[in-house]
Amino acid sequence: MAAASRGHQVVLFERRDELGGQFNYARKIPGKEEFNETLRYFRVMLDKHDVEVRLNTAATLEALAEFDEVVIATGVMPRELTLPGADHPSVLSYAEAIERPERVGPTVAVIGAGGIGFDVSELLAHEGHPALDLAAWCDEWGVDLAVGERGGLKAPEPPASPRDIVMLQRKTSKPGKNLGKTTGWVHRASLKQRGVKTLTGCEYLKIDDQGLHIRRDGQEQVLDVASIVVCAGQESVRELIAPLEQAGRRVHVIGGADEAAELDAKRAIDQGTRLAASL
Repeated sequence: MAAASRGHQVVLFERRDELGGQFNYARKIPGKEEFNETLRYFRVMLDKHDVEVRLNTAATLEALAEFDEVVIATGVMPRELTLPGADHPSVLSYAEAIERPERVGPTVAVIGAGGIGFDVSELLAHEGHPALDLAAWCDEWGVDLAVGERGGLKAPEPPASPRDIVMLQRKTSKPGKNLGKTTGWVHRASLKQRGVKTLTGCEYLKIDDQGLHIRRDGQEQVLDVASIVVCAGQESVRELIAPLEQAGRRVHVIGGADEAAELDAKRAIDQGTRLAASL
């Protein structure tokens, strides 16, 4: 978008049938519905600046041969588990759980208690999007808009979670330690209200029909759960870079494709804007 606004002819390749990447996961999380408007804004701006968008089209070495500059913004993919039983039918990636939450059973172990783990747990602990229902939101958080109670507050009435969820992490530190300073407490409070449990200092041993086997404080235990959702980080999607460089193409890498750790949309947008200004 920034490059097109500066007069460049830009073609955007997207292998899926809609634009958005990780924003498409974020917008489905209760409380993050505003990302729908973020995507709407970018769609409007792409159209305004005459960016050619090719949906359902994978970028290949051949398809990119005609371009003077190639920007790799292929993002990330979920990191897979490397333990016995990682391919068990009960195991889902965070992407699969977000796209098809109906596949997740009534009892769930979420491996990873970082930002993605909290988001997935929020989604699975909710029915619908109460943040879009003012009355439901006020009941959940104890807000009395009629100010019939002192301070405009009333007893919170958090709804029951449709699933029994436990979040696990290898670290012994506080779950969600690196969540945003101004929003982290909301996520922790929301999940606590819905009965989501957390376990720290976990060593993952194996997965089988009995469930998830872990070792904690020197003791082995089995979590008898119907579904195991892996939120153990992400890996950059970079398979196009080496072939393009070998073919002598001018290649630039931004966003999650550049660095998957602590994926940050603001950083990716900043990289893209600065790169466009330099072309």
